[in-house]
Amino acid sequence: KFEEGSGNVFADLGLKDSDELYARAQIGFCVHKIINDKNLKQREIGAVLGIAQSDVSHLMNGHYSRFTTDKLLDFLKRLDRKVTIRIAPHKAGEPYQEISLAS
Repeated sequence: KFEEGSGNVFADLGLKDSDELYARAQIGFCVHKIINDKNLKQREIGAVLGIAQSDVSHLMNGHYSRFTTDKLLDFLKRLDRKVTIRIAPHKAGEPYQEISLAS
């Protein structure tokens, strides 16, 4: 027997603040992808992002909940990325927060 997920694993698990957790995970994944594409060593990542190597390890292992949304957005700025926030009416059945990575 299978149950279809909502698209937000945090909501499916019944976690409080699931929308924020999901958005933070999406932003963290964007940071992770950009760093991987740059092919940097952890020491270099730490220097670019202004964080300790132990924090780089957490970031690269997907532990995005260790960083605030603001900190993750700061990482994007340090990686020379523009962040655009679009506010629109919510429609039934869609997530409250969406993150997309432009190429």
